[in-house]
Amino acid sequence: MTTTFQKRQKEMKRMEKRKMKEEKRVQRKLDKTAEKESGVSTEEILEPLTGPIPYDPEQ
Repeated sequence: MTTTFQKRQKEMKRMEKRKMKEEKRVQRKLDKTAEKESGVSTEEILEPLTGPIPYDPEQ
């Protein structure tokens, strides 16, 4: 009897993982379409930091 319960738990985990992957896939697709519509990619927004960050002791 415990084997059936374990199998059911395993199957539930698989279903949950499949659902999460599908949600991620849909979200990526929405992000790509929004990026195309706005014309601004995430690479254009982010700028790499060069050199040390200035230290202000008064903050």
